[in-house]
Amino acid sequence: MTYEDIIYEERPKGVARITINRPASYNAFRGQTVEELIHAFQRAGWDKSIGVIVLTGAGDKAFCTGGDQGAHDGQYDGRGTIGLPIDEFQSVIRDMPKPVIARVNGFAIGGGNVLATICDLTIASDKAQFGQVGPKVGSVDPGFGTAYLARVVGEKKAREIWYLNRRYTAAQAVEMGLANIAVPHDQLDAEVDRWCEELLERSPTALSLAKRSFNADTESIRGIASMGMAALSLYYDTEESKEGGQAFREKRKPDFRKFNR
Repeated sequence: MTYEDIIYEERPKGVARITINRPASYNAFRGQTVEELIHAFQRAGWDKSIGVIVLTGAGDKAFCTGGDQGAHDGQYDGRGTIGLPIDEFQSVIRDMPKPVIARVNGFAIGGGNVLATICDLTIASDKAQFGQVGPKVGSVDPGFGTAYLARVVGEKKAREIWYLNRRYTAAQAVEMGLANIAVPHDQLDAEVDRWCEELLERSPTALSLAKRSFNADTESIRGIASMGMAALSLYYDTEESKEGGQAFREKRKPDFRKFNR
């Protein structure tokens, strides 16, 4: 596959860095982006010379801001239940038999926040911001983005994140368990490199077994996600959901309530 939306790098000592390369859209993903991410993760995940995978976003503004609203008027612009195989990509991250580090260099919002949650480890710049926007734009992640988030930060905090759609600093993300560490922005790469070096000194088989063991406890969420995405596909075809995307593009507040009066 020729990559247009991502950058794939194999770095010395066995590190693969996969960068979402759409900085003009704050590294939001479209259908093609997700297809390329799936391919790149499969490529790195089953390459025995690779010991750690790092996921990040291009530039200094954003890690990832979720689905590209410009490609979302009802269903997205690719394949899959919702026109975007994001649930497949989430499973690929979990199924990789090696650690995946989210290098969060800026906004981790919406689907980007979900990706940072699903990665095994999250290292954040002090400029990073985390949060969900789904109910503000007529969307939701009815699977790992909700149920697994509750495992990570607790039920009450997860509901706050999804219901109120607030922004959280890197320090707050660390405090709630959403990130492992926050460092000054200019030290982000050095910190990621340190964690990679430590991981590469560990037994790859032991790490793989540990990851599979952790995942086994939450594997039922994959079924929740499958059912939830089917429901989400139906929701995206409603006028209520479309109002969210339209309001976002028109830079106004949505009026969801008019569809429930």
